Amino acid sequence: MQTLFFLSMKEKKLIPHLFRTEFSKIVAVLCKTFGLSNIQLAEDIVSETFLIATETWGLKGIPDNPTSWLYKVAKNKTKDYFKRDRIFKEKIASELQNYIHNYECEINLSDKNISDSQLQMLFAVCNPIISAEAQITLALRILCGFGIDEISQAFLSNKETINKRLHRAKEKLRKNKVDLSFPPKSKLENRLNNVLSIIYLLFNEGYYSITSEQTLKKELCIEAMRLTYMLLENKSTNLPQTNALMALLCFHSSRFEARTNNKGELILYADQDRKDWNYELIKKGEYYLNKSAQGNVTKYHLEAGISFWHTKNNKDQNKWENILQLYNQLLQIEYSPVAALNRTYALSKANSKKEAIAEILKIGLKTNHLYHSLLAELYKDLDNNNQIKHLKMAIELVKTESEKRIIKQKLNKASR
Repeated sequence: MQTLFFLSMKEKKLIPHLFRTEFSKIVAVLCKTFGLSNIQLAEDIVSETFLIATETWGLKGIPDNPTSWLYKVAKNKTKDYFKRDRIFKEKIASELQNYIHNYECEINLSDKNISDSQLQMLFAVCNPIISAEAQITLALRILCGFGIDEISQAFLSNKETINKRLHRAKEKLRKNKVDLSFPPKSKLENRLNNVLSIIYLLFNEGYYSITSEQTLKKELCIEAMRLTYMLLENKSTNLPQTNALMALLCFHSSRFEARTNNKGELILYADQDRKDWNYELIKKGEYYLNKSAQGNVTKYHLEAGISFWHTKNNKDQNKWENILQLYNQLLQIEYSPVAALNRTYALSKANSKKEAIAEILKIGLKTNHLYHSLLAELYKDLDNNNQIKHLKMAIELVKTESEKRIIKQKLNKASR
C-alpha cells in the first residue's frame, strides 16, 4: 500500500466518497447475480476493486470517469473469479439464471438494475430473522457503504464486535436461504413495515443519540433519508406510510443547523434560532405529508404531524393543542414511555404545568435523564427545591458530557 503516499489530496478525498456511493451499488448487483449467500464474496470483489483504484490512481492519476472505471474493473474481477474458481462451477453456477458457459458472466451495472438490486437488498437486509441492531449494521455496511471503523464509531463499539455482528447476520441470512427476490404483493406491506422501522431506527441513532459525544451524526440521518427516497422511487413501495416517514425525516432534518452550537453542543428546541431552520426541507416535509394522507394512519403519520406543528410559530394558538391531540392518538396505536413523556410537555403548554406534572409522575422512566430534566423544567417557577432535586438526578443519569454541561448550567441558575 505504498502507493497511498503518492495520492494527491483530491484522490484521497475522492476514493472514500466513491466508496460510500458506489460500494453498495456494486455489491447489490453482484449479490443479485451470485445470490445473497455469497455476500462476502461480493464484498471481497468490490473491496479488491477499490484497492486496485487506490494503487493505480496513485501512480497514473484519476481517470476521466472514475465511476465507469470502477464498474469496468469490478466486472473484470468477477469474470476472472468465474474463470479460476471451481466453487462457481460446482456450487453456484448451476443456480445462476444468467450463467453463461465458458465461465463468462455479464454483470449488469445499468442504473435500473442497480436501483432494483439495492431495493431488493434493502428488503433482504431488513429481514426480521436477524436482530434490529444487526439489520442496522448490515444496512450501514451493505447499503450505505460505511466502513467498519465508521460503524464502530456510530455504535460506540470496536471493529472486532462489528465484524462478528456482521458475520453472524450474514450466516443467518445464508442458512435461512434468504434471497434478493422482491416480496410478493401479499407480503409486501408487512415486510415494508419492518424496512421502515429499521430506517426510522437508523435516523434516530443519528438524530437522538444519547450515548455519543457527537450530538448529531448527520451522515446516518442522510443515509436514512436516501433509503426512504429509494423506496419512494419504486411504485410498489411508494405508499402512504413511506411518504409519512419521509415527511417526518424532512421536518426533523430541517433543524440540523439550529440543533447544535459552534462547539457541537445541543441547543434545545425552545432555544433554537428559527433563522437557522431549513424552510425548503419543511416545504418538502409538507409535500410528503400531504401525499401520505390516504389509507390507514400509522405512527409515522402522527409523528410527522407532531413535527409539522413544531415548525409553526409559538404564537399559533392551536399549535400545542394539536400536538397534544396527535400524541394522544399516537399513544393509542403504539404506546411508548418516551412518547408519553413528550406528551406531557405538550400538555404543559396546552393546559398547565401542574396537570403535566401529575401525568409525568405516572410514567416509569425514573432512570432516564430526560424524565428528570423535563420534571425540572415543569417545576421551574413552581417549586425551586424540586427543580434542583431533579436537575441533580438528571446529571447523575446523563451519559454525554455535552448534555451534562447544559443541565449543570440550569442547576447553577436555579441554585442562585
